[in-house]
Amino acid sequence: MELAYSFAGLVVGFIVGLTGIGGGALMTPILIVGFGINPVVAVSTDLMYAAFTKAGGIWPYARKKLVNWSIVVALLLGSVPGALFTLWILSGIEALESIEKLINITLGVSLVLTSIAVFLRNRIRDVVINTKAVKLKNTVRRWRMVLTTFAGLVLGGLVTLSSVGAGALGTALLIVLFPHMTMPMIVATDLVHAVVLTSVAGVGHWQLGNLDFTLLAYLLAGSLPGVFIGSHLGTRLSARIMQPLMGSLLLFIGLKFVLAG
Repeated sequence: MELAYSFAGLVVGFIVGLTGIGGGALMTPILIVGFGINPVVAVSTDLMYAAFTKAGGIWPYARKKLVNWSIVVALLLGSVPGALFTLWILSGIEALESIEKLINITLGVSLVLTSIAVFLRNRIRDVVINTKAVKLKNTVRRWRMVLTTFAGLVLGGLVTLSSVGAGALGTALLIVLFPHMTMPMIVATDLVHAVVLTSVAGVGHWQLGNLDFTLLAYLLAGSLPGVFIGSHLGTRLSARIMQPLMGSLLLFIGLKFVLAG
């Protein structure tokens, strides 16, 4: 079974390296459906798994000064309280079945939203940049830091409950709010926020006694070489091919969880 965990980590790491998406969105369903792991433990372990695997990507972006730190702070002002509030809610629910049902439904919704973000990321960017609604654009521009914090609040709750959304959903939100930022800057800014958010949520779940460190170690043992291999092969594959495939897969898995809930 331990080798199976590492193999799952290898496969997911490979896909993440190949496409840049799908870490938490794939690992949590695999742990729940494929290995029969309790949803609470699966989400908790995957949060720390995401924090470790994404942390290595921060330095190259920071060195190139691609991270917009003011946006990171604005996101965290919402997402950290959102994560802590969600953890507090979870700590007060005594019935395990209620927690599992809540996590499964949230996971399904997060996966469906993530699939939409994957499908429409480029389309969203084009629409926002080319929109003729001048008043709306001016209003968003005036309030966008407040809207960014509110978006962080929503992400904090979703990610803490499902371990999904910090990547693709965060990127889509930043595209809407800051359409003239370059994609490398958006990706870098979202990555830093995702590492902090998943770390806070993961540590919070650890304090609740939900984290499985042995499982985490086996997943990381497989995923780190998987990310390395996938990232080297990813440059040879077209995003036009991989994005629809990943979007379809995430949509299918998400609907399965929603309907099962």
